[in-house]
Amino acid sequence: MIEVRGLTKAYGPIVAIRDVSFEVEEGEIIGFLGPNAAGKTTTMRILTGFSPPSRGVARIAGFDVRRDPIEVKRRVGYLPESVPLYPEMLVAKFLHYVAAVRGIPRRERSREVDCVIERCGLESMRRRVIRNLSKGYRQRVGLAQALVGNPPVLILDEPTVGLDPKQIIEIRDMIRSLAKEHTVLLSTHILPEVTMVCERVIIIHRGRIVAQDSVSRLAQEAENEVQIEVLAGGTPDEVLRVLRAVPDVVGVSAQGAEAYIVKASAGRPVAERAASALVGAGLAVRGIQEKARSLEEVFMEVVTSDDERGPS
Repeated sequence: MIEVRGLTKAYGPIVAIRDVSFEVEEGEIIGFLGPNAAGKTTTMRILTGFSPPSRGVARIAGFDVRRDPIEVKRRVGYLPESVPLYPEMLVAKFLHYVAAVRGIPRRERSREVDCVIERCGLESMRRRVIRNLSKGYRQRVGLAQALVGNPPVLILDEPTVGLDPKQIIEIRDMIRSLAKEHTVLLSTHILPEVTMVCERVIIIHRGRIVAQDSVSRLAQEAENEVQIEVLAGGTPDEVLRVLRAVPDVVGVSAQGAEAYIVKASAGRPVAERAASALVGAGLAVRGIQEKARSLEEVFMEVVTSDDERGPS
């Protein structure tokens, strides 16, 4: 449903995204995850026809965003980070206006507006002035305008930013329900957002795709390893040499004065082995604590390793 190949966008000497490639199948909810300024919004603006790529190909439902921008726009509902609303209009009047702009025949507009108002839980707000709505309801109106015309693809840029916890839960539930009829590309920098809503994750950092995987596989990766925080005396070289020789240890890094992080296979007695190995080498163990890895730590490892590689 969404196909991206070698997408690059440069603003003069600044390259916002570089050689971005991914696919989204029909009916998937994909999390487009990355830190702020990673290139998420730039990619989405290209996919929705608001900004042309410098190089590469992007297709929505088989239509090229460069050669067939009108056909692409007919098949995409877009919710940008700053919701495009006319604050002086009534909710229903605004959605009627959106329906007209999207080419919905006049005789069908009322039915279309009623449909998106119901889907987005706006029945009690249809005659309210938009500027008087809460942030959560304004976000619902933004989703409603993206749904007008029932486009097969929805592209949502940070749909829960600035909402309170209750509003976030409501918007997430609404997005999950949309996957029954739509393909959804959801941009966010919040990892819990992805784990609660999406089936697969595309991670972008510094304008490049650095990882793509299913949420379940990322969760399994987190569960298969533990981190052990070690405080030990001795020179860093001595401590690192001893810890790296412990069975089932997959990585060790120094974190500061006498502090070390050990990555190890879950379910193995690595903390006990590490303590014994350090004591056996004549090194003082000042503290040792094992904790499960989180998805946030998996994400940070991907981003950090990309930082260490440097620009391509």
